[in-house]
Amino acid sequence: MLSVCFSIFVASLMLTGVLRKYAVRLHLIDTPIERSAHREPIPRGGGLSISLLFSLATFYFYFVGLISAAEFLALGGGVLIGLLGLADDVVSLRLRWRLSVQFLAATWSVYWLGGVVPVNFGLFVLSYPLILSILGVLALVWLLNLYNFMDGIDGLAGSQLLFVSAMTYFLAMNNEDQVVGMLSAVLIAAGAGFLVWNWPPAKIFMGDAGSNFIGYSLGIMALLSMHHESLAVWTWFILLGVFVVDSMVTLCNRFLLGGKWYEGHASHAYQNAAKSYKSHSKVTIAVLAINVVWLAPLAWLSAQLPEFGALLTIIALAPLIFLASKYQAGKSVGITN
Repeated sequence: MLSVCFSIFVASLMLTGVLRKYAVRLHLIDTPIERSAHREPIPRGGGLSISLLFSLATFYFYFVGLISAAEFLALGGGVLIGLLGLADDVVSLRLRWRLSVQFLAATWSVYWLGGVVPVNFGLFVLSYPLILSILGVLALVWLLNLYNFMDGIDGLAGSQLLFVSAMTYFLAMNNEDQVVGMLSAVLIAAGAGFLVWNWPPAKIFMGDAGSNFIGYSLGIMALLSMHHESLAVWTWFILLGVFVVDSMVTLCNRFLLGGKWYEGHASHAYQNAAKSYKSHSKVTIAVLAINVVWLAPLAWLSAQLPEFGALLTIIALAPLIFLASKYQAGKSVGITN
């Protein structure tokens, strides 16, 4: 597996470079606007390398019998999400069309997974199949858009992918979940190759083809790990804690302030922090530090004590809510010079 991952890393490194070259030729460029975090045009669509390599690896795992047909078909919903993201990168699709395709893909994947397993809240267990399936579809659409919202400064979404994938690899393999472990290893390798190009100062952006696909694929892997009884949903909430809290606090504040909360903006806590410190790398490294020092131990503990998962999630996320409020999530604080 190590040699396979190294090959995927090299392929991602090279493919991202090729995508950068052709993005310039095809004018797939993020031109700075008022809410942009950059002052210079940057090519976008580099995350397509992650989407392509992960999809090819998934097909290979199915071909050699390492994953079942149902798991392969469920993961295959990500192909539709990746194509949708690529189309949006090129022509900027309307929201209703994006959401329609996203819900279609999510419904497809949840169907092939056979629904969502019961969720233990500590004091009670939610076990109604229809309700769980509906929540599963909503969660997939929410997570893929959440990941897209959080892809707004150099290196953040890519380094988050490496952290979450590294932790899920460790935790899944520790619980003998080979499928989620293999998928996590592929994401580590492909994400590392992309991150070489995306680390501050970024030479190419991930784009919707990458960020939407990654969020969706992590969601499918979460559902798979729940079916395999290797990781509870609470462990995933903790690992994705920074992204979950920042996006949700921002959304709530924008809604309460009466603005057009559904439109694009640059008022997430991480964006305000980047403006405040006039640095993308400082914020990205700070998020990595929070992940490693605070969230990783609690995620490990939640995997060991799943009956306390909901409580540990509250403990993990509470300080992050304070940080999001400190950096005025949902409120614009000015533009970096």
